[in-house]
Amino acid sequence: MELTTLWFALIAILWIGYFVLEGFDFGVGILLHVIGRNEPERRAMIRTIGPVWDGNEVWVLVAGGATFAAFPEWYATLFSGFYLALFLILVALILRGIGIEYRNKRGDLAWRSRMDIIIAVGSFLPALLWGVAFANIVQGTPIDADKEFTGNLITLLNPFGLLGGVTTLLLFVTHGLLFLTLKTEGEIRERARTLTLPVGLVTAVVAVVFLLWANAIRGDLLSLVVALVAAVAYLAALLAVRLRKEGWAFFGSALTIGLAVVSLFLALFPDVMPSSLDPAWSLTTTNAASTPYTLTIMTIVAVIFVPVVLIYQVWTYYIFRKRVTVPRASVEA
Repeated sequence: MELTTLWFALIAILWIGYFVLEGFDFGVGILLHVIGRNEPERRAMIRTIGPVWDGNEVWVLVAGGATFAAFPEWYATLFSGFYLALFLILVALILRGIGIEYRNKRGDLAWRSRMDIIIAVGSFLPALLWGVAFANIVQGTPIDADKEFTGNLITLLNPFGLLGGVTTLLLFVTHGLLFLTLKTEGEIRERARTLTLPVGLVTAVVAVVFLLWANAIRGDLLSLVVALVAAVAYLAALLAVRLRKEGWAFFGSALTIGLAVVSLFLALFPDVMPSSLDPAWSLTTTNAASTPYTLTIMTIVAVIFVPVVLIYQVWTYYIFRKRVTVPRASVEA
């Protein structure tokens, strides 16, 4: 396998890790005022992601760094062309972090309510805008002969881009619901389970339409097969919810998100940013890549440190594996 192809695959894996792990964080944040009926319940919901949310966020930093080092032309065109959308995502992530970290710095309910709103908004915007961004990358954007993006934010808000945003938003909401059924007890767990099936069925329809449309625009038999397997995995996850197999349901949701990302990257390859103006102006894994020497050094570093990071993250989830409950005194109060 060529190093350019290897790093294209590794970047896809990093995005899979980010969407699978950060996806349920976004879902829990969006659902704060839907599932949580009072402050103690919302506090319990935040406790489910409290030990892991900042670690999950690191995946996107590594994905961005890897793109910068392995495919600098891709990074430059993407981050300059999608600047405003990515800036909004960054601001939302900062605000969400502030909300989570400062929520318990004061005891009055008004303060905590404001922080909860910040967390919800800071979760909603990235969940929507990441889908818009990826849909536009797959569809193709106006890139000229100098490899520069010639559109604007309105260019990205096209029907296919917006459908991509709604798809990731719904996928992350369902993923968050399944995470809450896995990590909580009592009424929070039951409310999450009750909402999972109706929300999940709507999500399944929207996601299938999006993936089929994506493969119609740019894809092949392999990417289509992976998309269909993702749909099957999602239906299996919803069936596991009915059977109260919460662990399997969450695994099915995670598998669906991962396979959906794989399908999009397969549809994209060997391009990394297709040009809608002229296919000859597209950025590919070849013309956007760093030198072979740079990719070789990066591969050696990745082989050494990636397993360490993965082992540490698995250990973290193992340590914080117990369910979160709302203290009885808080419920009665």
